[in-house]
Amino acid sequence: VQLQASGGGLVQPGGSLRLSCAASGRSIFSINIMGWYRQAPGKQRELVATITTGGSTNYADSVKGRFTISRDNAKNTAYLQMTSLKPEDTAVYYCNVKAGPIAYWGKGTQVTVSS
Repeated sequence: VQLQASGGGLVQPGGSLRLSCAASGRSIFSINIMGWYRQAPGKQRELVATITTGGSTNYADSVKGRFTISRDNAKNTAYLQMTSLKPEDTAVYYCNVKAGPIAYWGKGTQVTVSS
């Protein structure tokens, strides 16, 4: 599975961004969970949000009510709509999918929240 992430950038506090993660490859039909993780400088990578094929979602407490994860199964694409962004949301965001027992990671996309 190959993952192509896009949508990062620089935004002011309170602003919004939408990240996209498109999956391709021979194992995409085995994908069950798609999600986003992030890693800030000097910190460990942490879960942001996940979504199952059936649409069940899970969010980190720090982003609940501000971020929304969704997916288009026909396009094998997951989206992360981020609103009310805070400086502490600044991190490299990584797309992650699980196809059966195997997890795949995309290249990170930088999100910087700063005035």
